[in-house]
Order: sequence, then C-alpha cells, then structure tokens
Amino acid sequence: MTDTELLLGALFVVVAVLYSSVGHAGASGYIAAMALLGFAPEQMRPTALALNLLVGGIGLYRFWRAGHVRWRNVLPFVLASAPAAFFAAQVTLPRDAYATLLGLILLVTAAGVLRGASRADADDLGDAGKRVPWVPGLLVGATIGALSGLTGTGGAIFLTPLLLFAHWMPTREASGTSVAFVWINSLMAMAGLMQAQAVLPDALPEWLAMVAVGALIGTQLGLKWLPVRALRHALVLVLLVAAGKLLLG
Repeated sequence: MTDTELLLGALFVVVAVLYSSVGHAGASGYIAAMALLGFAPEQMRPTALALNLLVGGIGLYRFWRAGHVRWRNVLPFVLASAPAAFFAAQVTLPRDAYATLLGLILLVTAAGVLRGASRADADDLGDAGKRVPWVPGLLVGATIGALSGLTGTGGAIFLTPLLLFAHWMPTREASGTSVAFVWINSLMAMAGLMQAQAVLPDALPEWLAMVAVGALIGTQLGLKWLPVRALRHALVLVLLVAAGKLLLG
C-alpha cells in the first residue's frame, strides 16, 4: 500500500468506529475522506458501498444478537428502499442537483437531534415496543432508498434521526433498525453499480480488514460503553460529517 492508501485506511477506521457506534456503516464519511485525498471519483461510490457492506454486516450481527433489531419494524423500510436503491444507483446526477439541499437538511436534523439529547432517556422509555406503521414506513423507505442510490450512502444518516423524531422506537433499536436497513440498501446499491461495471481499487482488501476492526470497536461503544445521551451526541457528529461532505464536496 502507498502512503496515501495507508492514510486513507486510517481515516476509514476512524469513520467506521464513529458511524458503527450509532448503527451506521460510514459511507458518507468514507466518501468525504476519499474526496479529501483526491481519490478517483468513479471509484468513490463502489468503494464506499463495499466498506459499508462489511461494517454494516458486523453491526447488523451484533445489534441483532443484542436484541435491538426487530424485523417487523425493518421490513416496511426495506421492501420499498431496496428496489429504489438498486435503480437509483445506476443514475448519475450533477452534484449540485442534490448536494446543497441534502446538506442543509442534515444540518437542521443535527440541530434537532442535539436539542432532544437531554431527554433521550425519557423518550426511550416511552418509545419502547412501538410498531412502525406500514404506509409511512414504505414511503420513507422508498425515498431514502433513492437518496442512498444517488449519493452512494447506505441511507442511515436519513433514517436514524427520522425514527427518533417520529418516536417509532428507542435509540438503540433505531440504531439496530438503521444498520439492518443500511446493509440491505448497500447490497442493492452495489448490485446496481456492478450492473454499470463499477471498478474497485486494488487496496480494497486491506481497507476492508482495517474497517472491520473499527466496526468491532464502534459497535461495542454503541451497545455497551456509551449512554443513550452520548449516542445521540455521536449521531449529531455523524450528521455534521455527512452534511459537510455534501456541502463542501
């Protein structure tokens, strides 16, 4: 590996730790790191999604084993998002067509999550055991799936705060639902990119090994070590990274 590839791998590990702690897989962070170091644009989306699949897979397994993934609540989002992500991943839009708007939305979302962090424990008690309504869940899933495919992200940066704002589930279950969603979404988006003959970088195997370590650390933080309020603060940081990536390029 070159020095640049090693530095990029180190940034990927930091992203994997932070994002996996809140049930995300890190695609927006990986893309931001690649853009910062001048990575080939045509390889950004497939590389980010490949890393997403591994980090998301580790997160899904660990959150499921801990009892924070209820498949009944995952299903409405996935049924609509998977086909939307598959087809949207094959579409190339000018960056300005979506980046500024989505970046501003994420900034507002981060402010909302930060404001609600102080009452996170009380909210979680009231939100435990709820079911996601089918029709809103399908609409949300289709919208986020399309955004996921277009931007090369797994979609969790949009889903997790929405789950919290809608009071559909408590914080750790929102993380578990998001990581299940993001893994399936990333799989479909990657399939769509492979249809378009995407090319993956030679350093990908080494990067996968590095982010796997990051995912193990991050999921341990999310499941065991961080209190709920700290998890919401971590989510704010993730949203700010994603917003910065979209707004600054």
